[in-house]
Amino acid sequence: MKRKKRIGLVAHDNRKKDLVEWVEWNWEELMIHKLVCTGTTGRLVEEALLKKMNENSEMKDEINIVKLKSGPMGGDQQLGAMIAEGKIDMLIFLWDPMQPQPHDVDVKALLRITVMYNIPTANNKSTADFLISSDLMQQEYHPIIKDYSEYIKRKV
Repeated sequence: MKRKKRIGLVAHDNRKKDLVEWVEWNWEELMIHKLVCTGTTGRLVEEALLKKMNENSEMKDEINIVKLKSGPMGGDQQLGAMIAEGKIDMLIFLWDPMQPQPHDVDVKALLRITVMYNIPTANNKSTADFLISSDLMQQEYHPIIKDYSEYIKRKV
């Protein structure tokens, strides 16, 4: 029995096509898991999965997808909060390194949270391929989270 993962999916505008292609390639594996997407990415992911399901009529599964707000409208922060609350197991975030984003501070905060909470994070299709094909996708996994209590208790 596979352990159902909670996978965050985010893509900047110039990378949405890449993420949709990746979703179409990995759709059968993704259908097993809960997907959490920001804004337009969520709509595109859902459309791609529905298309694949229609092409494979023997598939009777439902798409388990949560669509948050658009990244610049708070979706990145919603996703970061879910990570901090232990509600996301991994993140696929295809960002565009050549395009300045109006919400760069939110993007940086989201990536910072993934590091703080030791969440596997892919920022390109190759790393996403490695994550989704890992044996750890098939089992329960508990990341070790650094103890920040010294920081929290510091004298200011």
